[in-house]
Amino acid sequence: MFKKAASFVLAGILTLGLVGCVKKSEGSNAAKKFKIGIITGTVSQNEEEYRAAEKMKNKYGDMIVLQTYPDNFTKEQETTIANTLSLAADPDVKAIIFVQAVPGASAAIDKVREKRKDMLFIAGVPGEDPDMIASKADIVLQADELGMGTTIIEQAKKLGAKKFVHYSFPRHMSYQMLAMRRDLLKETCQKLGLEFVDATAPDPTGDAGVPGAQQFILEDVPRKVKELGKDTAFFSTNCAMQEPLIKAVLQEGAIFPQQCCPSPYHGYPGALGISIPEDKKGNIDYIVQEETRIIAEKGGKGRFSTWPVPINMMFVEGGVEYAKEFLEGKTNGKNDKAKLEAIFTDISKKPVKITTLDDEKTKKKLDNFYMLLSDYITF
Repeated sequence: MFKKAASFVLAGILTLGLVGCVKKSEGSNAAKKFKIGIITGTVSQNEEEYRAAEKMKNKYGDMIVLQTYPDNFTKEQETTIANTLSLAADPDVKAIIFVQAVPGASAAIDKVREKRKDMLFIAGVPGEDPDMIASKADIVLQADELGMGTTIIEQAKKLGAKKFVHYSFPRHMSYQMLAMRRDLLKETCQKLGLEFVDATAPDPTGDAGVPGAQQFILEDVPRKVKELGKDTAFFSTNCAMQEPLIKAVLQEGAIFPQQCCPSPYHGYPGALGISIPEDKKGNIDYIVQEETRIIAEKGGKGRFSTWPVPINMMFVEGGVEYAKEFLEGKTNGKNDKAKLEAIFTDISKKPVKITTLDDEKTKKKLDNFYMLLSDYITF
């Protein structure tokens, strides 16, 4: 489409000397030049999202501009703000996508809007209260954390769980959505007859960092299984903990219903020692087949599962596609639910349930805060 637009403009310019005018349609095509900024975590914290951003860069070339937020984003919010402002300093950047929208994203949006009120902001996986981020960004995208408060426990029970361990830490429990989900997990455990175990893990942004948090998981899971038994399901709210958690749970013969950010790519390949060949990168069927094979070989068949859709990667890809559609004038304003549903269904190739966060859950109507929920695949 961009090549065609450019050719129209060029033709208009070449014709100017002959006919004395350039059509308005050709001028409007010239005005459609834009770039889309993507802000993700680094490879060490959130490789999945970073690779998804690279994929969009490979797809669209110079139209995509990449940036990251710091690993210790909680203490370095000024860096997140500065990196966002660096994207917005380019007048051709018309949209910015956060995945994840870590603490500091709202302040960054405010800073950008002081000079760039026209900027489209899409915030995926928010780390701030829903009403806060929804009041700043144009579109907010999140896995249906509240819906998971029911589905995770239902899935754990299907896999044979009698007990459920919830690993988190005070910073995450200060996030409204994560705290609400934790309460729903506990409530669903009570309804379905599972014992709920609240476990505190080190914060990866704390003094011990990611390595310390990961080592804790590797050491604590065996203790928990010895205490609670193998029919115990494990869950952690933190991305960096998923790989050691899957590895330890598999070694101990316990149960793992899903990751914090459910996806065949999240934690499983590293935990299972899967090396993805170049020609298989992005091939979900290949990844699932390998994961199924290795889990079965290690005795975990029927006790591990995830979503078939790499949710955070989909937020990056879907965010870019939505921003592109908006900037090309193909959406019904900045907040077009129907367009979002079409884009996510096309990316996932599977049904994806999209709902808005409403007052039934938070006593507020947030019609730009979209939550996605998927069914499971069991290895």
